[in-house]
Amino acid sequence: MRCPKCDTELAASQSTCPSCGLVIETDPTVAYVPVHDRTHPVLSPEEARSVAGIEGYALVVEKGPRAGMTFLLHPGSTSVGRHPDSDIFLDDVTVSRHHCRFTWEGDELVVEDSGSTNGTYVNGSRIDRTTLQPGDEVLIGRFHLIVARGHG
Repeated sequence: MRCPKCDTELAASQSTCPSCGLVIETDPTVAYVPVHDRTHPVLSPEEARSVAGIEGYALVVEKGPRAGMTFLLHPGSTSVGRHPDSDIFLDDVTVSRHHCRFTWEGDELVVEDSGSTNGTYVNGSRIDRTTLQPGDEVLIGRFHLIVARGHG
């Protein structure tokens, strides 16, 4: 495992990065997928269909200081927004308090905008509701997320 802030190699038992002091997230809804320096997108559709270490669907942060940070989705509904009670909390003014919702039922993952101010975009198009596939890019405020899937 690597530190999502400074990229230092960490032992599985470490809860704090020895280099930068970052407390490593132990919440089972967050993981880290190594993102190599390359052009957009960080995961090809083929890579996004089978990401090691992930069971089910996930959202991988595509760029910025948190590139590679991965939000694991669980069956059922996952809320995303700037409100602290959101399942995925994105603290930025470009994200509405109740921005959107991901619903995973069976083999289908759907994203639905919750009436956000700046909208939810999938592959460059503003959506109200759409079914997602691994490799799709979801834009929530200034956060660029890639839909990924793993099989354990």
